[in-house]
Amino acid sequence: MLNKTDTIASFAKGLSVIESFSAERPRMAIKDVAEVTGLDRSTARRCLLTLTSLGYAEFDGKYFTLTAKIMRLGMDALSTLPLPRTVQPWLEQLSEQLGQACSVTILDGTEVVFVARAAKRRIMSVGLMVGSRLPVHCAAMGRVMLAALPEAQALAILEASDLSPRTPKALTRTEDIMARIAEARANGYCFVDQETEIGLRSLAVPILNKHGQTVAAVNTGMIATEEDPQAIISRCLPSLLAMQSSLKRVLP
Repeated sequence: MLNKTDTIASFAKGLSVIESFSAERPRMAIKDVAEVTGLDRSTARRCLLTLTSLGYAEFDGKYFTLTAKIMRLGMDALSTLPLPRTVQPWLEQLSEQLGQACSVTILDGTEVVFVARAAKRRIMSVGLMVGSRLPVHCAAMGRVMLAALPEAQALAILEASDLSPRTPKALTRTEDIMARIAEARANGYCFVDQETEIGLRSLAVPILNKHGQTVAAVNTGMIATEEDPQAIISRCLPSLLAMQSSLKRVLP
């Protein structure tokens, strides 16, 4: 257990300022950052000006915004993880076999984070890339990872999530989502039909390590057509399970 003397409080405050920016809050004044982080205004101001001086933020005289340079922090960190390097060759092969975009994600709180991706063409109106995030509750990959957790833990994550519907087809009641998670646990896969984005379907399975523990999830996404979902599952699931089996032999 760390002692207070082992940590740098100012560094922690700077990170909290970076994390306070989001898609919903891309531009913030000092008072906004102070409110979101709980820091006093003078501390928030110093953190923001430090980020600006280092090129990680821009200031227009009233509002601060993060710059593209901030992506280096996450992208460089993701590149050091062994999982993305290990799964990428299999993911490329899977995408080639299915002729569709395929991705690997890990669980981070109430979201899934894309750590590897292979796609010949973009199928979502908002392009996804390594480092992108989606709400865990409405993503097929999120549901199969929640299915690997104790039910109480999965429920706690849902209760901490913003269940606002992304599409008219999205489930918004905790009990309905928990029922789909239970199905994913029983079936070993999850199929989501246009809950993340209209026109997009997704089929996902968990990625297991040598000990049978779920460490990530892999999916394939496809444009919604009149094809029966069960036909999609029958066609795509064997390839996903083959990748799952291969990775289980090599992931520690």
